Amino acid sequence: MRVPQPLLRGRLVTRYKRFLMDIRLRGGRVVTVHCPNSGSMEGCLDANANVIASPKIGQGRLSHVAEWIRGPDGWIGINTQRSNAIVGEALRKQQIPELAGYEEVRAEVPYGKHSRVDFLLTSANLPSCYVEVKNTTWPGPDGALAFPDSVTERGRKHLRELARRVAAGDRAVLLFLANRPFGDRVRACHERDPAYARALAWAQRQGVEILCYRTTIDPPRVTLAEQVPVVLVKVPRAR
Repeated sequence: MRVPQPLLRGRLVTRYKRFLMDIRLRGGRVVTVHCPNSGSMEGCLDANANVIASPKIGQGRLSHVAEWIRGPDGWIGINTQRSNAIVGEALRKQQIPELAGYEEVRAEVPYGKHSRVDFLLTSANLPSCYVEVKNTTWPGPDGALAFPDSVTERGRKHLRELARRVAAGDRAVLLFLANRPFGDRVRACHERDPAYARALAWAQRQGVEILCYRTTIDPPRVTLAEQVPVVLVKVPRAR
């Protein structure tokens, strides 16, 4: 996947109001760009870090969208709206072996209770496959990349919806997109959302498949790279 160009390059000044980011361009001018990331972005906001933004498509007062920020381990994908584009491209090119063989790949399909699944894969001779994608960037102290970086009731809802699809006879897959080069494995971030960690383990027991693939970021291009192991850790309930 290639993002629109020309790219805007600067240094992080601050991220605020969740969806805004100020960056300082060479020469000193500070510009505000859209930061499409609803998480805390903990572990991604080093002071004065390099930031790359792409031209914003469509209307709006902001001209650019933050795509990547430079961490100590390399570029980090912070535009969560790109995650589905990366995975969608890989699905259509049959580049994810566990999800290959489907004839049709549809995005944003309504399902469950007022939900939309990121991708629905269908084929005449295969069970329908529901795929949810989670952009994953939190660097754990144990060397693992983890999701989420803040409490996510929406994420737990997705796990429940996926489990219902398995119970109905379909396939359901949660795909973590490791969007930075940090970590040799991926796990639930029980430090930030223990309820999600327990829900993830529960969903796997119900038959939800859990996968993780890493990206290779070489601005302006991002591609799906190697598979990353997923480790589930038992999280006890608070007394």
